[in-house]
Amino acid sequence: MAERLLIVYATREGQTRRIAEHLAATARARDTDADAIDAGHLPHNFSLEPYAAAIVTGSVHVGKHEKELVAFVRNYKEALERMPAVFLSVSLSEAGAEDTHRTPEQRAAAAEDVQRMIDAFLKETGWHPSKVRAAAGALMYSKYNFLVRFVMKRVAQSQGATTDISRDHEFNDWEALDRTVDEVIPPAGSPGS
Repeated sequence: MAERLLIVYATREGQTRRIAEHLAATARARDTDADAIDAGHLPHNFSLEPYAAAIVTGSVHVGKHEKELVAFVRNYKEALERMPAVFLSVSLSEAGAEDTHRTPEQRAAAAEDVQRMIDAFLKETGWHPSKVRAAAGALMYSKYNFLVRFVMKRVAQSQGATTDISRDHEFNDWEALDRTVDEVIPPAGSPGS
């Protein structure tokens, strides 16, 4: 195996965990050892020492990234800045920015919202990652309690997203997520590998 990749994540309903596990599986399929670790449940004596690169990913709720991810980055900022590291922000706003059925104005407004949330996270943590990426999230209606489901349906309606609460709706571009792995650890045989 080649270098070792850390994918650290923070999630509320589990979609960002699915993304982290997918990224780890992609890295392993490309002959790179990888660990997906929940920022809120780090192993005892956790260290970034064994890792050559990292992807730090977290979901956004009510305009903010998960507090566990903020704490992780603050605690490990210096080590993260010494390695190739991507910050991957997961939000429904990114789904709106990518939605080709929306008007250019709606997509631009969603993209501005995504950038605002990313900028706020980077300012709050003081981190300067190698790269920053955004990923579309999911509407996990089945995992929301009554109040959150009501609020999320209203938010979805206001943004032109689906309001079908009979099932969950996933908006991830898995191929784009696979390319995120290549940004921190290039595929074997490519320049820089």
